[in-house]
Amino acid sequence: MRLWRERGRQQLESFRLAPWASRRRRDLLALVDRLNPTIAELTQEIEREVENCPAAQRLRTHPGVGALTALAFVLIIGEAERFGCGKQVASYLGLVPLEESSGNRRRLGHITKQGSSILRFLLVEAAQVTVRSLPEWRSKYLHLMMRRGRKTAKVAVARRLAVQLYWMMRKEWNYEQLKKFGSHVGQPGHRDGVQ
Repeated sequence: MRLWRERGRQQLESFRLAPWASRRRRDLLALVDRLNPTIAELTQEIEREVENCPAAQRLRTHPGVGALTALAFVLIIGEAERFGCGKQVASYLGLVPLEESSGNRRRLGHITKQGSSILRFLLVEAAQVTVRSLPEWRSKYLHLMMRRGRKTAKVAVARRLAVQLYWMMRKEWNYEQLKKFGSHVGQPGHRDGVQ
């Protein structure tokens, strides 16, 4: 974020504010200065843990996925083989809509929010970075946003990211292999499937 770099900080400090607002700004910037060393130390520790985890290293190759998201995904999902498909992973993480059905009426509501709220948050954040990094993801996100709204589009992209990370973990692929082979390789009826 540009605001927290040196130039952004200088710009933030240069704004003329009322005395009480100026003091509040000064107090908050002092708090940021005290927290930054702790954040840097924790970030280094996460990086060290990722170096010891091959699965997290592979997940980090996906655009938008950082060390924290990759490590959290590996730790929370556990053994990828326990899920039969990506839809089960999305359901486990609470990224699927809640269904309220009665008779012939079927209504899909907000997401179920089951599972880890931290991983859901990390996936939404990572998905937003992925949308900025990959044009094909951006076009799908914008299309969804126009049809269903920003919040729904963010969750949909996070669900798509979770499914891709699941297949990368299950097949032990990096992002380049996922792009090359896709998640349907080896399934009957797919053009690249096994005969």
